[in-house]
Amino acid sequence: MKKRKGILLSCILSLPMYIFCQNTLSISNAFALIDQFHPIAKQAGLKIDQSKAGVLSARGSFDPSFYLNNNQKTFDGKNYFYYSNPELKIPTWYGIELKAGYENNYGEQISNEVSLGKSSYLGVSIPLLKDLLLDKRRADLAQSKIIVNLTEADRQIILNDLFLDGASTYWYWTFAYQKQLLFTDALTKSKDRLSLIKQSFQLGDKAAMDTVEGALQFQNIAQLQTQAFLDLQEEQRKLSNFLWDKNETPFNLDETVIPDSNWTKIDIEKVPLPLLSEIIDEANQLHPKLKSLGYKLDILAIDKKYKTQNLLPSFRVNYNFLNKGYEMINPINDRLYNNNYKAGLQFGLPLFLRQARGELKQTNLKIEQQEWETRQTRLEIENKIKYYFAELVALKKQHALNSASVQNAKQLLDAELQRYEVGESSLFLVNTRELKYIELLIKFYEVKAKFYKSIVALNWAKGKVY
Repeated sequence: MKKRKGILLSCILSLPMYIFCQNTLSISNAFALIDQFHPIAKQAGLKIDQSKAGVLSARGSFDPSFYLNNNQKTFDGKNYFYYSNPELKIPTWYGIELKAGYENNYGEQISNEVSLGKSSYLGVSIPLLKDLLLDKRRADLAQSKIIVNLTEADRQIILNDLFLDGASTYWYWTFAYQKQLLFTDALTKSKDRLSLIKQSFQLGDKAAMDTVEGALQFQNIAQLQTQAFLDLQEEQRKLSNFLWDKNETPFNLDETVIPDSNWTKIDIEKVPLPLLSEIIDEANQLHPKLKSLGYKLDILAIDKKYKTQNLLPSFRVNYNFLNKGYEMINPINDRLYNNNYKAGLQFGLPLFLRQARGELKQTNLKIEQQEWETRQTRLEIENKIKYYFAELVALKKQHALNSASVQNAKQLLDAELQRYEVGESSLFLVNTRELKYIELLIKFYEVKAKFYKSIVALNWAKGKVY
C-alpha cells in the first residue's frame, strides 16, 4: 500500500532544491510557494501563534501575586490608625492557595480584630467540594492547550482548501500552455504546407483552389492559436494570484516561466491507485476537519466537567499560622499550633441551583450537537473520497480511449497526406483530418490534466493535499 501511495504521489510531487529551475514551475514548486508566502497561509500561522499566546495567558492565572495594602488616618494631631500589609499569594494546580505576609498595625483607633504591632503569617486555603477536582483556572488552561491543536487542525483545513484551488488553477494553466504549444506547432506545419502548395501551383502541379483551401486552414489554425494564447494569458493571471515571493509581493507569471512538462510523459494507465477502503480509513484517522471536531468535543468535555463541579457546594478551609514580629515562620515550631493561628470555614450553596443546572444542560446539548455534526462530516468526507476516486477511475478509462483515438486519428491523417501527395485525395480532407487529430490530441491532454487535478482533489478529500 505504501508503495502504491508513493507511486501515486510521485506523479505530481517532486520538490526540487530551488523554486524555479530553468524557469520551470512544477506543481510541488507551486505548493511550496503557497505554503511559505501566501498571505492566507501566513494568517493561518498567526492564528496558531495567537492560540499559543492564549496558553501563556491562561498560565498567568497560576502566577504568584504580590499585594501591598497601606492605610492610615491622622486628624487634628491624632493618629487614628496605620495599617501596613504586604502579602504574597501563590495559587497551585489543585485549587489550593498559599499566602504569606507581614502586618504592621498601630494607632489609637485600630480595629479590635486587627493584631496590634508587628506580626507575620503563613496561610493556606483548601477547597474540599467545589473546585477540588477542577476549577476555572485549570479548565481555562486545559482548554487553551486543546485550542492550540484545534487551531493547527483549522490551519490545515485552510491550507488544504488553498492548495486545492491553487492546484486546480495550476493544471488549468498547464493544459492551456500545452494547448497553445499544439496550436503553435500546427500553425507552423500549416504555414509550411501552404508554402509548398503555392510552389506547386506555380509549377502547375496544384490547382488554384488548393491554395485557397490551404490559406483557409492556416487562417483557421491562426485564430485558434491566438485564442489559445489569450487563454494561456488568462490562466497565468489566475495562477499569479496564488504565488507570492519572500518579500511579500505578488509574483507575476509571464511567458518566461513555463510549466513542468514531465506530466505529459507519464502513462497514467500504469499509475496504480490505492485501495478505496484504505483511503477512507486514513481520512477517518487524520482528516483535519474530524480532528477539529474532536478537539471541540474535548473542550466541551472539560466545560461539562467544570460545570458539573458547580453543582457542588462551595466549601473551603482557611488556616493561617501566625507569628509575632517579622521573624521567619517555622511550621515545625510549636508556637504555631499553640494559640497562634487564624482559622475559618466558608460554605455556600444556591438553594435551587438553576444557573448551574441550566449551564450544564446547555453544555450537554452542545456536545450532542457536536457529535451529530461529526457524524455528518464523516459521511460527507467519505462520499467526497468515493466521488473523486470514481472520477480517477473514469479518467483512466477515458485516457485509454483517447490515447487509442489519437493514434487512429494520426494514422488517418498520415494516410490522407500520402494520398494527397499522389493525387488520390483532396486538401479539404487533409485539413479535416488534421483538425480532428488536433481536437483529439487536445482532449487527450485535457483528460490527463484532469487526472492530475483529481489526484489533488482526492488528497484534499482525504484531508492532506501537501
